[in-house]
Amino acid sequence: MYKKDFPFFKNSSVVYLDNAATTQKPKEVVDKVVDYYTNFCSNTHRSNHGGANKATKEFEATRDTLKDFINAPQSKQIIFTKGVTESLNMIASTFAKEFKTIIISSLEHHSNITPWHMQGRTLHKGLEVVNAKDNLEFDFEHFEELLKNNPNSFVSITHVSNAFGVIHDIKKIAQLTHKYNSYLLVDAAQSLAHFEVDVQDLDVDFYAMSSHKTFGPTGVGALYIKENLLEKLPVYQTGGATINDVSFERSIMLDAPYKYEAGTQNIAGVIGFKKALDYLNKITLKEVYKLEHELCNYLYTQLKKVENIILYNDTKNSTGSRSFNIKNLNSEDIGILLDKMHIAVRAGHHCAQPIMKKLNIDGTIRVSIAFYNTKEDIDIFIKGLKKAILMLKD
Repeated sequence: MYKKDFPFFKNSSVVYLDNAATTQKPKEVVDKVVDYYTNFCSNTHRSNHGGANKATKEFEATRDTLKDFINAPQSKQIIFTKGVTESLNMIASTFAKEFKTIIISSLEHHSNITPWHMQGRTLHKGLEVVNAKDNLEFDFEHFEELLKNNPNSFVSITHVSNAFGVIHDIKKIAQLTHKYNSYLLVDAAQSLAHFEVDVQDLDVDFYAMSSHKTFGPTGVGALYIKENLLEKLPVYQTGGATINDVSFERSIMLDAPYKYEAGTQNIAGVIGFKKALDYLNKITLKEVYKLEHELCNYLYTQLKKVENIILYNDTKNSTGSRSFNIKNLNSEDIGILLDKMHIAVRAGHHCAQPIMKKLNIDGTIRVSIAFYNTKEDIDIFIKGLKKAILMLKD
């Protein structure tokens, strides 16, 4: 139904089931990026000619749209970054750096593990990890135990696992975090495109978002910051567009959000991001969630019928992705064969090696869907999977 809105599907015969890595872009997004580069390509927040004024206006319109999209109180609480990875590194290198203890979950992407290692933190030495239960759900008892033993900590948790699609109960995590005078940063790379988000209701302190996983351009992300923290967050980088006044004796920074957005931004990407959000608003995230929930259940039902399949979590408290292995077969071999059949999935550790090691596996085959996928896509995938299994058994 929705594939017609995406140029990729008009130009490719691939059954695309790798949406957790990046999503396809609706025509409105592609057209807007081209429009910027061909009709008003100018820098923002600097010049006062017509093209620059238009670029600045449209750039700021994205900030306003994203504010409403996540129900942030004010636009100044939205800071544009290169993506979730930069947002996580920004907070890790500034606000969170001075905390004695960092607490993360067992299902984190490497982007929420390695920044802490760069500070010399290791397990039980400045870094604590919340256990995952056998079904990969978050262990709240262990989490509260860690908080009791380490009050005044910094908690950094993914909203949705990129490797398994497990949804963490962020509202409950936030309540416990704040109970013990700690702060919460959420990696929202995999959540913004799948269901409605209300940062005020969740009561998060920082919320890191991705454009390219939300049907927008690559190289763009955003970070929501709770208002009372805007003045407490140190500047990450300095340079053009961040400065109010400079002499050789001192620099006076602009107010938020501009003091956090040094240099020329990915202007076309930010402007294109608004079109992606507009497109989702037109469909509504309620409809997106409904469509994807039906597809995920159908996928899960079909996968359970495959002989010798190993599944790691059920459909409860999960969205978007399903990861599995086939007994005695290599996941990457299956991924390569599926590619030969023009079926795009991801095989490997999904930048989540610690949880793979805990499960005593090298990786999985991950099928990640979006609302534009269909049951026919899943049927083609299942048929291809069975064929690949037969080929590898021979």
